[in-house]
Amino acid sequence: MEKMEHQDHAYTNNPQDRPSSVEFTYKMSNKEIEDLVKLRVSNKYLFSGKRNSSKWAWRAILKHMGLQHKMTHCQASKKWENMKKRYKELKSPPEGVKVFPETWPYFSLMDDAMEGRLEGNAPILKAYSSDNNKGDFLPIPKPKKRKVSSMEISSASVADGPEIEVSVNGNVKWEQVAVQQRGLEIDRIVQEVEDKRICKDSEQRVKEREIEVMERERLVLQRERAVLEREIAVLDRDRALLERERATIERERATMEREKAVMERERAMVEKERDAVCRDQLALHQQKAKLKRISATTESTEEAAEDNSKVEESDTTDRKERFLILFKKLVEKL
Repeated sequence: MEKMEHQDHAYTNNPQDRPSSVEFTYKMSNKEIEDLVKLRVSNKYLFSGKRNSSKWAWRAILKHMGLQHKMTHCQASKKWENMKKRYKELKSPPEGVKVFPETWPYFSLMDDAMEGRLEGNAPILKAYSSDNNKGDFLPIPKPKKRKVSSMEISSASVADGPEIEVSVNGNVKWEQVAVQQRGLEIDRIVQEVEDKRICKDSEQRVKEREIEVMERERLVLQRERAVLEREIAVLDRDRALLERERATIERERATMEREKAVMERERAMVEKERDAVCRDQLALHQQKAKLKRISATTESTEEAAEDNSKVEESDTTDRKERFLILFKKLVEKL
């Protein structure tokens, strides 16, 4: 009895060790969490804000998922609220706080849910409206009352924890309560370890993806660097070729300048020769005009001479004819 009383005082004086209502937490799988979110979003019309509407809506969802004997509607509601809280913390962190949403495996799912992209991805359910089928659901654990002596009442009044059931003969079921508490504590620790492991695995996967991305980027940079080096070599060759072409152009330009000077001199000489030819043509025209005048004078003189010769010939002919006539007359007379 002294040992039992010592345990009683230990539990009542330490708030963390005081027994509480036994409520086992069911660990949902990833697929069940995804279905829960989709059903909650697709059936949001059931959560009208009226009295007990949330209770019946969550019970309908749990009934559809087959979890009505593993979870209570309070646990489902708490799960949903915790996920919303975690999503908001990662989506809109306080100023100056750096977060990594990709480390939480349900961030994309909750982002689609909050943005309304999951509406219609789950069946539309009908809520239960009475307690007729309450035997189909996991009951909500309630604190159990215990009978205590006046000495235990005075010591228990100091603490404000739930009461512990005591048998009629005064034997406290401390062992059972301790086992239940240890089981709950172990479940909580296992859940925390599992959550941490999931977070670490997610972080590890994110780091591995980042390493892969960095490796791919490094390979891409190496390829780009090789391409740039080849392009630089090509540019150097092109620049050397341009330098040689520019030198060639400079030489050709100097040659053209010399040829241009020679052409200028030749053009000046041609101009001089053309002036000389013009003067020669002018003199030739003058001589030609003079020759024409001389030929005209000569022609007129020749014509006059011809006329004179013709006149003389006619006179001679006339004299001959007269002589013949006179000779004929003489013959006739003879």
